[in-house]
Amino acid sequence: MLQQILDVKKEEITKLHREFEGQPNQKKVSLYEALSNSSQKPALIAEVKKASPSKGIIKEHYVPSEIAAAYEQGGAAAISVLTDQRFFRGHAADLVAVKQMVSLPVLRKDFIIDKVQIRESAHIGADAILLIAAAMEPGKLHELYEYAREENLDCLVEVHSVEELEGILDVFTPKLIGINNRDLRNFNTDVTHTEAIARYIPEGILTVSESGIKTAEDLKFLREHNIDAILVGETLMRASSPGKGIQLLYGE
Repeated sequence: MLQQILDVKKEEITKLHREFEGQPNQKKVSLYEALSNSSQKPALIAEVKKASPSKGIIKEHYVPSEIAAAYEQGGAAAISVLTDQRFFRGHAADLVAVKQMVSLPVLRKDFIIDKVQIRESAHIGADAILLIAAAMEPGKLHELYEYAREENLDCLVEVHSVEELEGILDVFTPKLIGINNRDLRNFNTDVTHTEAIARYIPEGILTVSESGIKTAEDLKFLREHNIDAILVGETLMRASSPGKGIQLLYGE
């Protein structure tokens, strides 16, 4: 599935190179600082997400700006917006609408493999981007990471295994590392996967647990293992309301 997504991204990038013209940087809000300073532990990156390849449509009535505003009111430290069109039914315009509605940092969650996507991210108002270790070699990821910094964007570097983590750390030290609890071979999730990899992350790096976080018990497990932040999408999107979803997750 990941390879299929990346093949589509290469087609989209060709179009972006023809159509996209860089724009001056907008003032950015630091994702790193928002997670570091959150009173909620672990800090919450709440995701705006219409669909996924494995689950199909998650939310029929989908108004990204309204959902993001409810997340902010519910205590989220940051907002993640899925902008992939083909597989997640998202759009860059979703991020634009969210950014206009909230004061929180906004993470663009997409499959970014080219500098032009980073320029586009800065242009549409993203404060941070996701870089996936499984999508490229560590040297290429580092190149994109440094380019994003030039565009005043934070980067959440996502790994799925100890091997991917070690490959990244052999090249550079990111400020934010996300651990994806989803097995990309079968799409199963297990939050204990975070703890198994987090033990190898050096001190000083903020650690974010991603995917499969569904219950207060999951959150308790991650809190006990000193995970700094969580990224939650489907659980909140399926709740009766975003605010209620956050309350149930944090046991409030």
